[in-house]
Amino acid sequence: MKRISLLLIGFALLTGCKEQQNKKPLIDSEIKIVAEVAPPKAATEDIKIIPVEHATTILEWNDVVIYIDPVGGASAFEGQNAPDLILITDIHGDHFSLETLEELNTSKAKIIVPQAVADKIPENFTPQLDVLGNGDSKERYGLTVEAIPMYNLREEALKFHEKGRGNGYILTIGGERLYFSGDTEDIPEMRALQNIDAAFICMNLPYTMTEESAASAVLEFAPKKIYPYHYRGKPDVSDVAKFKKLVNEGNSNIEVVQLDWYPNDDF
Repeated sequence: MKRISLLLIGFALLTGCKEQQNKKPLIDSEIKIVAEVAPPKAATEDIKIIPVEHATTILEWNDVVIYIDPVGGASAFEGQNAPDLILITDIHGDHFSLETLEELNTSKAKIIVPQAVADKIPENFTPQLDVLGNGDSKERYGLTVEAIPMYNLREEALKFHEKGRGNGYILTIGGERLYFSGDTEDIPEMRALQNIDAAFICMNLPYTMTEESAASAVLEFAPKKIYPYHYRGKPDVSDVAKFKKLVNEGNSNIEVVQLDWYPNDDF
């Protein structure tokens, strides 16, 4: 009886060893399976960027349409899809136009604004409003919107944009982080930004900042792509070619993308 038991134990050990020898390692295959089923991260190229004029921008991602600082009346958006989400940065006329909001088809849209803008919008829009202060965030339509400070630093420009009144915005869309500066200078909050895939940066005097200040901030927070926008000043237009040169001399890995923000002008 003892002999049979020993034979059975030996057989079991031998069989187990053979199974271990024949079994393929699982680590590689498991990694491949995880990679195949994990949802792909959106690329910035998957987000359609439509420059309208100056600060006014349209983003399209999947079936979501986002208007940023819509001004210019309904005619400026002729042929465009109706918005699902509207972001407004500040009270100034190149960012906020009540007339435009009233002319557009906003029946399905949520509208994200700072309190100063909300105070200027009639009550009939109230159910559509999400009021964000600096540092607040909101999830809508599968994306996240964070409100970022925007304000002036130079003594002579403090009257234009006081701290806390307006919002820049970071949109997290399919894992990509897009930053819209609104009207600002190279403030510490901008310089401290992290993991920005695409940044839309203003540069126009006397209201915001110089090309040098904009480039210096961009080099500090180092987005993957930078879109200079909002660069028509008074009376001069900022030198976008100079801005691009400053950025690429400091960091050749940052891609500077020039879109036509002023289709009715020669610059």
